[in-house]
Amino acid sequence: MQWLASLSDAGAWLAPIATLAVTACAAAVLLLRDHVRLEQHALSLESEVERLQDRIWQLAESETHYRGLIEAQLDIIVQQDAQGCVIFANDGYARLVGRPRHRLTGSVVKPTVVETGPVHTRLDGARSFDEAIETNEGVRWIAWIETMSRARGGAPAMLRMGREVTERVVSERALDEARTKAEAASEAKSRFLATVSHEFRTPLNGILGMTDLILDTPLTSEQTTYAHAIKTSGEAFLSLIDEILDFSKIEAGRIDIVAKPFDIHGLVQGVVELLAPKAQGKGIEISAYIATDVPRCVVGDGDRLRQVLVNLAGNAVKFTDFGGVGVEVSRGATDQILIEVRDTGPGIPADRIPVIFDEFEQGDASPSRRHGGAGLGLAITRRIVEGMQGTIAVHSEVRRGTTFAVTLPLPDAGSGDVDPDETITVAGKRVLVVARSPFEAPFLVRHLEAAGAYVAPVETAVDALAKIATSRWDAVVVDYRLGDHAVREIAKEARLARVERSVVLLSPFERRDFGSPSAAGFDTYLVKPVRPRSLFERLTKTLPQKPQTAGPRTSPVRSVVRESGVVGPRVLLVEDNEINALLALKSLEKLGAIVDWAKDGHEALALAEASFSGVRAAYDLVLMDIRMPGLDGLEATRRIRKLEQALGRNPPCRIIALTANALKEDEDAARDAGLDGFLAKPFEFEALNRLFFKDDGQAARASGSAA
Repeated sequence: MQWLASLSDAGAWLAPIATLAVTACAAAVLLLRDHVRLEQHALSLESEVERLQDRIWQLAESETHYRGLIEAQLDIIVQQDAQGCVIFANDGYARLVGRPRHRLTGSVVKPTVVETGPVHTRLDGARSFDEAIETNEGVRWIAWIETMSRARGGAPAMLRMGREVTERVVSERALDEARTKAEAASEAKSRFLATVSHEFRTPLNGILGMTDLILDTPLTSEQTTYAHAIKTSGEAFLSLIDEILDFSKIEAGRIDIVAKPFDIHGLVQGVVELLAPKAQGKGIEISAYIATDVPRCVVGDGDRLRQVLVNLAGNAVKFTDFGGVGVEVSRGATDQILIEVRDTGPGIPADRIPVIFDEFEQGDASPSRRHGGAGLGLAITRRIVEGMQGTIAVHSEVRRGTTFAVTLPLPDAGSGDVDPDETITVAGKRVLVVARSPFEAPFLVRHLEAAGAYVAPVETAVDALAKIATSRWDAVVVDYRLGDHAVREIAKEARLARVERSVVLLSPFERRDFGSPSAAGFDTYLVKPVRPRSLFERLTKTLPQKPQTAGPRTSPVRSVVRESGVVGPRVLLVEDNEINALLALKSLEKLGAIVDWAKDGHEALALAEASFSGVRAAYDLVLMDIRMPGLDGLEATRRIRKLEQALGRNPPCRIIALTANALKEDEDAARDAGLDGFLAKPFEFEALNRLFFKDDGQAARASGSAA
């Protein structure tokens, strides 16, 4: 028991010791765990330090690498702080300013700027500009890009990067200088062409005009032949001058395309009628067909289209010796008008077609070619068509003819005017057309069929007589080219068959020799080329019952001579060239005019003032030359207009420019000066005659220019 008691006492004091031991063991375990954690953290830190050291080394190596690249660049780099002190500069900048690089940092050294170009700000805020800088090697041009950046520590800085562009700037300036010289040369050429045009047209006016006066006098057949040769040569020379002037203006980019409403039907028919005398003089025909769906009034440049058609159709007439020329107008895609000029001429060799629109090229380039010319007509035509946003193409076969196709955007003007052809109806009429022609007869047939008529075309008198004998016809249309006996026989049979209307088609040359159509058995006649409206009128309207009688040949020129005892129109002619003055004076006197001749602008102004004050009779017309010594025609006109305003004269006197200055800008200048019209030399007698019957000089100008 004692032993147990002693054991109990020992347990009492051993218990705290055991607790302490357990606590100590727990603490030791914790210490050991913390130690392990610390060792692991130390290892991690050591690894991170090593990684950071590697990164620092890589960055240092990268900085060295890129700094080396920058240093090696030929470009110029400089960074400056807000005070302009250099923070960084590469060797390129050091060379530019002529200083050692190590002396630039912290300095405010700047290059010597000789010239600064315009500054441009980009979308990112950077500025770009060129500077001419004085260096030890001379002036060098540097193209700078300047942008904001940050220096070390985050302070704002300006970074400028430049590249030498001396060669570029020198080239650009040389190009600008060359362009300036070229423009000056172009202006000089234009002035030269204007002068040459005037100097050529002035004697040509005398040559052609005097030739007309000679041809109007009694001549032997030999003299007439020689006079016609002079006139033909002069007209060819004038055509060549016009081609060269047109091409020069187009080449200089001075072609102006306008967009305004014009009557395309009247324009096409007018061109065909203009070229008809030349075609008929060669024994060929020219005719036009305009599809019924082509609007009468379209929007475009009518003057340029007329020039295109005159070139194409004129060429066709020139190169065609048998058959004829046809101009056909149809409607293409939306707002597109297709114009085809076809001929039955010799055609163009296949090897010439690819270059036919090039300058100074012709369909026949051989030394033995029959037709002359500068080879500019088609080149001018192509430029005009392209300027009107159109296209031109050619299809040709040797000995089978040529077709030029022009497609132009010409939208309908939407004028709402009624087509005058639609007011006359031939619907239901039976018409026999007797003609052997490639274009005129087929076009007439198509016009009649489109208008609702029943048409039977035949080509011989035998077929025509058979048709008349076996069928009923309301009208018979016969082309005189079948022969005098044949057409008279057809007319006779038509009367016997009680055909209501018989019409014979004549050229102006045939009309002179044909005599009275009624005497030949016809009800009426039409002069070729035939307009549809004229044909419809002949077939439908009541004709005068009084038979026509043959009479002497009459002049196509209408005289303005008044009734006996009445004074004719008074004209003031202002012309410094004596030959041209004599020509105009004689032409005006033939028209019955009373003419005063002023040799310069001062004399013209004095005569006009005298007429205004009542000292002299008032003038009905003033023909004003433009280029004269002393006071030119434009200034003389301005002074006359001012004088009229001061005196309150209304209406003002008609003043028409009679001049050899035939360029478009010359006409514009004349209009601006107060002139009412523009008649270009050399002019035709008929063009001068029209001045007394037109409200303005537009028609006169067109006729004069085409002379």
